Amino acid sequence: EGQRYPSESNLTRRGKRFTSKTASGNFMTGLTFHQFICRSDNYGLLLHDHKSGATAAIDAPDAGEIERQLDAMGWKLTHVLTTHHHGDHVEGNLALKRRYGCTITGPKGEASKIPGIDQVVSGGDRFNWDGREVLVMDCPGHTLGHIAYYMPAEEAVFAGDTLFSLGCGRVFEGSMEQMHRSVTQFATLPPTTRLYCGHEYTQSNARFALAG
Repeated sequence: EGQRYPSESNLTRRGKRFTSKTASGNFMTGLTFHQFICRSDNYGLLLHDHKSGATAAIDAPDAGEIERQLDAMGWKLTHVLTTHHHGDHVEGNLALKRRYGCTITGPKGEASKIPGIDQVVSGGDRFNWDGREVLVMDCPGHTLGHIAYYMPAEEAVFAGDTLFSLGCGRVFEGSMEQMHRSVTQFATLPPTTRLYCGHEYTQSNARFALAG
């Protein structure tokens, strides 16, 4: 499942899935999380509600792989929640929209760079996805308009390329001060929160840390 600081994923392209539970193990809302590797080191993540049939992808790094995973699960994509504009996170947007007619949500500050965007959100916004509250966190640093999505009821935050296991994202557009604020705000979330990031960099981050 999502990473609790720090841990290492052993995902394969077949992926893994689980149904959202509370810290005590009681089933909450019946939302299934299906996580898999795509491209070379991107995480793909699908959220599926078995009652409503709604399915959201966190970013769209690889349309073909996302479609294969959806077909294998028997799900139809209804939404894409975009964290930032980099190509390895939005490359699949238009192909997925053509096939499924999904709604694409993304950061207001990067709307012109996100293909097919329908709904814009900013840090501090709250919106409803399939009856669940989603809080938008402003995360400048990796890109200036980067955001994260936090679902309190699911005890899950989708951090994109802001925070990884054993490291953080590269600072391309923002400042180191901005990245520091973006990363440290995750520490204010409940300790039971699961972190879902955009890439599997655990081993490379560990090698970098040991080399220092």
